[in-house]
Amino acid sequence: MPVIGVNGLLRAAKTVRRLRERQSSDDEGGGASWTNLLPASPQLPSWESLPELNRQLAVGVLGVLAARMVTAAPDDGGGGDLRGGRQSTPQQVIDHSESTRLQYGLVQRALDLGWLADRVVVIDDDLGHSASGVQVRAGFQRLVSEVGPDHVGMVLGIEMSRLARSGREWHQLLELCALSGTLLADPDGVYDPAEHNDRLLLGLKGTISEAELHLIKQRLRSGRISKARRGELAVPLPVGYIRRPDGTVELDPDEQVQSVVRLIFDLFDELATVNAVLRYFIDHGLQLGIRVREGAGRGDLQWRRPSRIALQNMLRHPIYAGVYVYGRSKLDPRRRQEGRPFTGRVRRPREDWLVHLPDMLPAYIDIARHEHNLARLEANRARSESMGSLRDGPALLGGLVFCGRCGTRMTVRYQRGPQGRLRPGYECSRAKADYGGSLCQTLAGTCADRFVTGLLMTALAPAALEVSLQAAGPAQQRREQVERIWRQRLERAQYAVDRARRQYHLAEPENRLVVRELERNWENALAEQRDLAEEYDRFTAARPRTLTTEERERIRALASDIPAVWAAATTTDADRKQLLRHLVEKVSLTVVGDSERVTAEITWAGGHRTNGEFVRPVARLDQLSYYPRLAARARELTQSGHDAAAIADILNSEGFRPPKRRERFGAEGIRHLLQDLGCVSRREQALRRTRPALGPGEWRLTDLAREFGIPRVTLYGWLTQGRVTGHQADDAHHSWIIQADAAEVDRLRALHQQSRGHQPRQAWLDHQKTAIIQNDEGEQRQ
Repeated sequence: MPVIGVNGLLRAAKTVRRLRERQSSDDEGGGASWTNLLPASPQLPSWESLPELNRQLAVGVLGVLAARMVTAAPDDGGGGDLRGGRQSTPQQVIDHSESTRLQYGLVQRALDLGWLADRVVVIDDDLGHSASGVQVRAGFQRLVSEVGPDHVGMVLGIEMSRLARSGREWHQLLELCALSGTLLADPDGVYDPAEHNDRLLLGLKGTISEAELHLIKQRLRSGRISKARRGELAVPLPVGYIRRPDGTVELDPDEQVQSVVRLIFDLFDELATVNAVLRYFIDHGLQLGIRVREGAGRGDLQWRRPSRIALQNMLRHPIYAGVYVYGRSKLDPRRRQEGRPFTGRVRRPREDWLVHLPDMLPAYIDIARHEHNLARLEANRARSESMGSLRDGPALLGGLVFCGRCGTRMTVRYQRGPQGRLRPGYECSRAKADYGGSLCQTLAGTCADRFVTGLLMTALAPAALEVSLQAAGPAQQRREQVERIWRQRLERAQYAVDRARRQYHLAEPENRLVVRELERNWENALAEQRDLAEEYDRFTAARPRTLTTEERERIRALASDIPAVWAAATTTDADRKQLLRHLVEKVSLTVVGDSERVTAEITWAGGHRTNGEFVRPVARLDQLSYYPRLAARARELTQSGHDAAAIADILNSEGFRPPKRRERFGAEGIRHLLQDLGCVSRREQALRRTRPALGPGEWRLTDLAREFGIPRVTLYGWLTQGRVTGHQADDAHHSWIIQADAAEVDRLRALHQQSRGHQPRQAWLDHQKTAIIQNDEGEQRQ
């Protein structure tokens, strides 16, 4: 995305000034700007008292946001002889090849016993698989499936008891062999499972073999734990580490591997989610350097595309903080998946780890930063006890706000306002969702957001100089990190070309069999280098150019004005939420009764608490805490002969405010207030004298609304919906006359007391009654 020039910077500065001058004129939060919502003397924590890591992260976020204001645009078979192969692990197959040759030699043993060569079948499907019973072995299953239908005459093996180390599998095989008359043979002899003595001997061998396996495992486990407690056990190393031949662990000597690992942790500090880090890697064409752990290419470096699981495991692994650990997980057999031998492992709590030795290994980050990453990963989980990851939406306190009454986390809800704008709100719905109760409390979200934002801006004021000095640093540093990785990739490609060229020139020209292959390798290396260079050119063309000195100064100037950075068009809601979460741990809100007053307790990073109070928009005038004083003052002004417009001006000047999202009383609102209070102005008295008299069972709209204690607009809504009947009078105002006798009044009063969802539920119940039909036996069916 192109960088804004000097003129664009000036326009951005003007936009910021307009945003600051506008304050909350177009805000929907119901109240003054956040500077007017602060307590008289807020007990805010000093900047130095906040944890150093939180301060560093907050300053880094502000620096990135300030730089973005300059560098980004705002819109931005049959009866044969079957012999089972050796049951062993892959490493045992490699290290103990003599045993494998002995087992294949059993074919000759079968021929010596009289079987024809075409009737001898070798089953070696289980080579590389342990017979301990923890894996599904296709070879053993094949053997069992052939023994059952009486297709097998004899099974040969080096040691029959090791055919299955599990007692269940071994005795299953013996039972099938006894039923089908199949013999078992090893170098010690031939056994008939149908004979009692042979069956007893084979069963004893199987039991001893299973016990032997248990003792071997126990000794190995004790030895591993003892060695791990000294930090000497060789455990698999993650990305960014290698093990020397003498057993010592070091950082990967490849500079590109180290740069990628450090970039992952820096990006997580800035972006706060694993998916955001993954998207950054994909957008910039970055890969992970993986060392091959086994096989012919063991220790070779391979570059693979990143995945969410790989990044998450790197952020969780304590080795990056220099901690040697062992026993972080355990095997749960119930979670094992067939055909996947490495599944079924369950993470243990930290207190259950077998070994935890800090400062034993070279580190990429410190322990405090690692603990912060773990806490953030846990908080990003979508659970009721965690705040969740950063999401889109204007509710800045999502995941941070708690109910001051019951202590549960409040949820976020949105409503569409004028021009489709989202209006956030916070509600405590745990009792309603879990127990069918009512909402504990609910309030508009913008007023709470503005109150906490004001406290945050005040707390950040001492950090303006620090942010200004470091404003352009994070963005430039991230750019340099990505640039360094690309240069290292190009250097690696050049090395591959040079190596292929040297191999080609060192070959004898007459040896065309070798030269042709070396020439092909050289051409492939040149093609890979060319493709990488073209990809780099496309990448650099799509990136913003390097910041000039003037642009750096502009960034520093903007960064010193933290409220302007906060209100900038280039600062997203997710950016504001991230900055809040760096410095604020919890916000507890309590609505005072049913009024507009809300008490707040903000818990900052480090434990400091700040108490304050702000106002929220309410639906009715009688919810206002100062409603008695307001009503008395309105009556007094009415008796003094003031009209509605004059009363509105006087009330506004005396500091009274209406409910909902308005700053001032209007004449129409005062008229409705006076009507609810029963106060009639002189003009209204004159109008009433000219109105026709009401007949029996007739009500004026205002009088009937006052009878039920509901707003006039609610009763008028019932009239337009057909819930009540009425007509307009022939007076000057064409006022509404409602037809309601005593029975109708009782019906309307019951209608007012019904819950909001009563009508949809009742309609559904009525539909269910009509859909149920009784059959001849009196039973009900749909």
